[in-house]
Amino acid sequence: MRKNFIFISLFVLLIHTSCETKKETKKEYIKFLVTNPIKKDTSITKDYVSQIHSVQHIELRALEKGYLKKVYVDEGQYVKKGQRMFQIMPNIYKADLQKATAEAKVAEIEFQNTALLADGNVVSKNELAMAKANYEKAKAEVVLAETHLSFTDIRAPFDGIMNHLHVREGSLLDEGELLTTLSDNNKMWVYFNVPEAEYLDYITSKDKSNKKEVGLLMANNKLFNQTGIVETIESEFNNETGNIAFRATFPNPDGILRHGETGSILMKVPFKNVTIIPQKATFEILDKKYVFVVDENNVVKQREITVGAELPHLFVVENGVSENDKILLEGIRMVKDQEKINVEFVEPNSVLSNLDLYAE
Repeated sequence: MRKNFIFISLFVLLIHTSCETKKETKKEYIKFLVTNPIKKDTSITKDYVSQIHSVQHIELRALEKGYLKKVYVDEGQYVKKGQRMFQIMPNIYKADLQKATAEAKVAEIEFQNTALLADGNVVSKNELAMAKANYEKAKAEVVLAETHLSFTDIRAPFDGIMNHLHVREGSLLDEGELLTTLSDNNKMWVYFNVPEAEYLDYITSKDKSNKKEVGLLMANNKLFNQTGIVETIESEFNNETGNIAFRATFPNPDGILRHGETGSILMKVPFKNVTIIPQKATFEILDKKYVFVVDENNVVKQREITVGAELPHLFVVENGVSENDKILLEGIRMVKDQEKINVEFVEPNSVLSNLDLYAE
């Protein structure tokens, strides 16, 4: 029995040793693909959370007290410049105008009579001047009464879309009370915040005088069908966030965008003469990124890298590797640090032209 056990143990040991030898032998004949990082100019598309505003967005308020006699428009309605929107009961203001007009007529007659008397040296020049001043004052009162009366008829100051109605017919309005808001959505201002470092790169670039084109990713994750132009930058940084606000203007011919919407600005940021490696060649340990660098003896060495930006299938590397290094392109999980391997070199331009292949 004991002899049988020893025999079985030796047999298992021989099989295990044979398998390990086969694995090592097989691994020795594997050729791992390596390549160089490449330096070139490129660009990435960065996205910035944005707020969308109408170029003109105002509050319509009552300029006079009184009862709201009539509402001529409805919520969400498109109105034209000069179109009547609200009317405040005008009775009192009409009466004030009639009174002012009558008083102006009396003052005019008094001025004319005084002028006749002055021609006959019956009254002094001062009395004539006083009569004239009273007449001018009465005419001014007429203009003032006409202005107050016109404030009872509220019209659209520009073409736009109405928002929510804050009052209803018959409401008693105070002076300055909010009636609704009006938005001109033909053009939209889109505000987005840019970090200080990116602002400095933008403002010191050679093409800063050229208006930069940007895209807009809407809340439904679809790209807006118009291109925007970055036109202005605010004057001050936000000390709490370290950002500064940019403003892009977008045409909105189809009226898709509305005041108060959100989205993401998509802006291309150029990178000059940067080091690029395939994402496939990297791995992570505790939130840090690494590559395997292959030395002249074909020994792999783990090296930490700093990623400056991310592109499809590529990383822009700020430090950790140079274009003279050879990095392991495939088989990262099959090797260990300080292990010697067989390699096959692939030109970096060939790697870039077959990114989809190597990314699989």
